[in-house]
Amino acid sequence: MIKLPAQWERQDCILMVFPHKDSDWADDLESAKSVFIKIASSICFKQKLILICNDVEAVKSLFCYIDKISFVKLESNDTWIRDFGVISVYENGVRKLIDFQFNAWGGKFPFLLDNEINKKLHSKLVFKDAKLQSEDFVLEGGSIESDGCCTILTTTKCLLNPNRNPNLNKNQIENRLKTTLGAKRILWLNHGELLGDDTDAHIDTLARFIDRDTIAYVSCEDKKDPHFEELLKMKMELKTFIRGDGKPYRLIPLPLPLPKYKNNKRLPATYANFLITNYAVLLPTYEDLLDKKMIILFKELFPTREIIPINSIRLIEEGGSIHCSTINVCF
Repeated sequence: MIKLPAQWERQDCILMVFPHKDSDWADDLESAKSVFIKIASSICFKQKLILICNDVEAVKSLFCYIDKISFVKLESNDTWIRDFGVISVYENGVRKLIDFQFNAWGGKFPFLLDNEINKKLHSKLVFKDAKLQSEDFVLEGGSIESDGCCTILTTTKCLLNPNRNPNLNKNQIENRLKTTLGAKRILWLNHGELLGDDTDAHIDTLARFIDRDTIAYVSCEDKKDPHFEELLKMKMELKTFIRGDGKPYRLIPLPLPLPKYKNNKRLPATYANFLITNYAVLLPTYEDLLDKKMIILFKELFPTREIIPINSIRLIEEGGSIHCSTINVCF
C-alpha cells in the first residue's frame, strides 16, 4: 500500500534552492535573496532545511544561525523546487522518494539542471538511505494536493495539458497517480486559473486541503475582475466534491488581493500558496488590505501552528510564491 502524506503531517525537512545570478532573479538578485533568507530563516528556526546553492560559502555567510541548515552545492536553472523536488510517499509504512520528470511547465524555460537535482541529492546521501524511484512521467509537486487519505486534488488544465504527457489520456494519467502515489480518488477541477501563472493552473495557486474535511480556495467577488467567472465556476465545482465518507467538504474562501502588476503584466498573487511546516504556516502577503484579515483567518485554520507572514511581492514578480519555492520531504 502506498500513501502520499498530507502536508500537515510530520516532515523531516524542507528543501529550497537559493537564487543566483544565472536564474530568473538576475535583474534584482539582492531583493530576491532577501525574501529567500526570510523564508529559510522562518523554516530553520525549528526545523531542518536543506538549501541547494551554487556557492555554499557565500550563501552560508548570509545567515545568522546555520545549525539546522544543510548547505548542498549543486547547479540549478531556477528556484521553484516544489515542481522538481522529490515527492515523499510511504510504501507499506516505509518512506520512499519519487523523482518525476520535470520539463519546466511544458518547456517554457530551461530545465535540464533542475531535472537532475534529485538524483544528485540522492547520490550525495542527502536523503540518507531512503530509496529513490525515478518515473518516466512529467509531474510537478505544485500540481497535486493530498488529504493524506488517498484523495488527490488537481486540475485538468495542468495534468491533461499536452505539453506534459502528450501520449497519455485522462484514464492513463489517473492510473499513474494511483500506482505511484497510492491515490484512490482523483478530484479534477476543470476551472480556475490566475493571470500571470506559467504553470497552467497549478492546484497550489487555487485550492488547498486544510485538513481531511476542509478545502481553502481562491475566490473573487469583483465582477469586473477577469478572474470572476472562472473562479466562480471553480467554486461551483468544489461544491460538488464529496469526501470519502460521502459528505461535502467545508469550503473556506481566500479572496484575491487587489491586482498587482509588473511592466503592465498582472501578477499571480494568491493566498493559497502557503507552506505548512511542522510548527508553523508561512503565509504569503502582498502589501494589501486583505493581508491582516488573512493572518487572522489562518490563525483560526491552524490553531496549533504559528502563522508567519512573509511579503511575497518579489516572488510573484517571477511567477511563484512561498509554496512554489519550497518542498516538504520525509526520508
